[in-house]
Amino acid sequence: MNDVIKYILIGLAGGTLGGMGMGGGTVLIPLLSLFTSLHQKSSQAINLISFIPMAVVALYLHYKNGLIKKQGLLLVIIPACLFAVGGSLLCIIIDVKVLRRVFGGFLIALSVLQFFADKITKKTQKK
Repeated sequence: MNDVIKYILIGLAGGTLGGMGMGGGTVLIPLLSLFTSLHQKSSQAINLISFIPMAVVALYLHYKNGLIKKQGLLLVIIPACLFAVGGSLLCIIIDVKVLRRVFGGFLIALSVLQFFADKITKKTQKK
């Protein structure tokens, strides 16, 4: 029972942040890896699977609110799907130690970008 509550809380944290636009995987993967018995590859696989319903709901809501431009949509969807499949296949063959370092580097880079996001936005708006 304790594990069920732990998974529910982790899912809520990832889903909430994903719904806010931050990307639930930035929280979901470390939480699953640190607080459960799952390995990082399993945590990343769960994140990819959980992304599907979140993306469908987000796409529906954005479409309903008129926030989606249909022109050029396939130019975004097709490469995104190809890279998602390619990245998933690449994770299968990459050593876990390398995967941890790459993902850790990604999280650090994302944190730095988030920290300076306000300054970056102000500079691009001035131009």
